[in-house]
Amino acid sequence: MLLFRSEETVEKWCATHQLPKRPLINIDQIWALANEWYANRLTVESRRPKPNEMAKIFERIGLTESFWDPKSDKF
Repeated sequence: MLLFRSEETVEKWCATHQLPKRPLINIDQIWALANEWYANRLTVESRRPKPNEMAKIFERIGLTESFWDPKSDKF
């Protein structure tokens, strides 16, 4: 994960490294994702979310682009 100050900075970095720009996630979404993803991490029942659960988590925090589809094999 790379952190940038602005979308313009992301675009410059991608151009410099000749890489396509991927979907962006803001700091509030990162925090929400971490809270949901690791909510039960300190319990006996702790496990990684299943693909359908991942999709619901991503959707709840506004990550709806196909990039975030855990069932997709496209990167």
